[in-house]
Amino acid sequence: MLTFGAKMNISLKPGKYIVAVSGGVDSIVLLDQLHRQADLELVVAHFDHGIRADSDLDRQFVQGVANQQGLTFVYEAAKLGPQASEATARTARYAFLERMRQVHGAQAIVTAHHQDDVLETAILNILRGTGRKGLTSLSSRSQVIRPMLHLPKKVIREYADSQGLKWREDSTNTDEKYLRNYVRHKILPRLDDEARTQLINIIEQMRRINYELDISLVNLMHSQPGVRQIDRGWFVSLPHAVAREFLASWLRARGIGNFDTKTLERVVVAAKVRQVGSLIDIMGGASLIVKRDRLALVG
Repeated sequence: MLTFGAKMNISLKPGKYIVAVSGGVDSIVLLDQLHRQADLELVVAHFDHGIRADSDLDRQFVQGVANQQGLTFVYEAAKLGPQASEATARTARYAFLERMRQVHGAQAIVTAHHQDDVLETAILNILRGTGRKGLTSLSSRSQVIRPMLHLPKKVIREYADSQGLKWREDSTNTDEKYLRNYVRHKILPRLDDEARTQLINIIEQMRRINYELDISLVNLMHSQPGVRQIDRGWFVSLPHAVAREFLASWLRARGIGNFDTKTLERVVVAAKVRQVGSLIDIMGGASLIVKRDRLALVG
């Protein structure tokens, strides 16, 4: 039985897509659904992180599925090692998927993230203190489409069983030394249907608020004296929380987006109190120069 009004209604606009397939049940169901849509050209993409000793078996399995369905198969094998962080693995995986999108002239990448992933990510980011963006970070965008976000994991599993689909289980998914797995196995199961629905509604409400805030922040950016400059007197006068949100959005709009909360806090404080002529390091060679009436981005 489908829950939360979920339906297996996965479909895309006609075109060519890179489908990220790990070999797990989620991506196998995604591929099964998309393969049923006749007006799609699919490229099955598999990234072997090189974290598990048996990960090559995943690649062989996914390649076999792609061959059975007559689909183009591409893969890349990395050697990240068992100590690789989730962030490192994600960065390497999406870099590969984006390369494949460009090489094959596909309009977007498609991933199998689902409703449980939305909840896990929101809870994880609350614990990590990532701010308002962290609560709504998992969503679709123009070049990365996630058509299963409305589907709970159990619905996906029920569909796979009903269709007799085969998949591979990632042994690291049960290792609770990873915070995500702890959230998945210890926290999410404690949420009943009502609590899950309530949390999903909160996330969607925050998504709308973030959208409106981002529009306001963009308008504030347009009022600055230059593309890479901020009116310092105006910035100093902002409430601290507003200054932090503005600077975060301003930096991201200029291609600097991998900073953490600690770095952002440090830069905001320095931008308000440092003496004229000071150089404030941000990250990756980027800095702010403190001028009498402006903050200028260099690097």
